[in-house]
Amino acid sequence: MPWGHERDRPAVSHWRVAPVRTYRRVMRISDVVRHKGGSVITVRTDASVTELLGLLSEHRIGAVVVSDDGETVHGIVSERDIVRHLHTDGAALLDAPVHQIMTSEVHTCVPEDSLDDLETAMTEKRFRHVPVLKDGKLVAIVSIGDVVKNRIDDLQAERDQLRTYIQS
Repeated sequence: MPWGHERDRPAVSHWRVAPVRTYRRVMRISDVVRHKGGSVITVRTDASVTELLGLLSEHRIGAVVVSDDGETVHGIVSERDIVRHLHTDGAALLDAPVHQIMTSEVHTCVPEDSLDDLETAMTEKRFRHVPVLKDGKLVAIVSIGDVVKNRIDDLQAERDQLRTYIQS
């Protein structure tokens, strides 16, 4: 029945938007690793910063997992870590061991984790590289670039599906 007069309407109306139900498949870290590969470049804790710079340059990457055995994560070190310490320590930093500049509190994930959850954590906590552990051992690394690439691929696939739907 339509409202008859303005005074017949409730003084306060509450409305809720129904949650949007999406039926897209939940992307997992394992999906990203499968697509990009599980190769991980590591550096030993006692390697020099100069050796670290060589690895970063040779592999064209922005961060390296610090591990003495290639499986256990002792830390992570990025270009930003080097720049920060270079500013305070000067050229002597180049001969220093990696363990002096690495970040030892490392955020990690497992292959079963949701990519959306990782994206949220990376954005909120402001870190760009996340080692992936399986049974406590290093198996891969995911960067913010990998997450963004996956998001773009999803959006392009959705666009293509919509375009096909509209044209048919």
